[in-house]
Amino acid sequence: MLATLVIVFREIIEAGLIVGIVLAASKGVRGRGLWVGYGVLGGALGACLVAAFAGQIGSLFQGAGQDLFNAAILLLAVVMLAWHNVWMASHGRAMAKEMREVGAAVAAGERPLFALAIVVGVAVLREGSEIVLFLYGIAAAGGASTVSMLIGGVLGLVGGVAVSALMYFGLLAIPAHRLFAVTSGLIALLAAGLAAQAVVFLQQAGYVGELTRTVWNTSSILSQDSLFGRLLHTLIGYSDKPNGAQLVAYIAVVAVIVALMKIVYASHERARIAKRAVPAE
Repeated sequence: MLATLVIVFREIIEAGLIVGIVLAASKGVRGRGLWVGYGVLGGALGACLVAAFAGQIGSLFQGAGQDLFNAAILLLAVVMLAWHNVWMASHGRAMAKEMREVGAAVAAGERPLFALAIVVGVAVLREGSEIVLFLYGIAAAGGASTVSMLIGGVLGLVGGVAVSALMYFGLLAIPAHRLFAVTSGLIALLAAGLAAQAVVFLQQAGYVGELTRTVWNTSSILSQDSLFGRLLHTLIGYSDKPNGAQLVAYIAVVAVIVALMKIVYASHERARIAKRAVPAE
């Protein structure tokens, strides 16, 4: 439930920020709310289509090849989570600036109103599609029931909408970048946990035969089957009896995500500073 809550909460806030920026930049434009609403609805419907096709594809692999399919879904989710964190570290500000420019252009009469629906719809579709993929990966990893994922999704949706509304109206004192820093850390751990679970599926399919010895056994202290153990398993990939290959995958994913985020962010900051230093002609 917690993993679902974190993912949905984070994605809803990102989509909410875009909607808020567009609304603020186009303030005073008659009908802007209606067109932004069209964009949100269109993006949500597109994400529902992605979810429907994901379910159909998954049903084709029931039985033979299920372990390989689950491993592929988990690894794809890991890549998407890593890309998500790295991309936001470098392009978050640029994206916000672009949304403001679109809203301002509409307000100035330079672009048509349906441009608001397009930018918002694309944003909602992107975030919604990522939610679908991530939740499919969490379900494939096991440890979370449909009911718990539904509850987590609803709580994440409500929380994300509430926080987005508070930020739009200027009532939330927590800076957005601090909020994203915390959720980025949780997402990195979630990605590492999914990678470790993918290794288990590959081992079951007979494709990973190295480092299979159990490194430790903490089942007597905190069983993976206990309530708290299951929560930790779905949130950060906790295992009471991990093998060497799982640990290598877990540590490697965390290290790669953190390193890429730092490298890309530092490069982006250097480029931004250099651009400021260039005198205007």
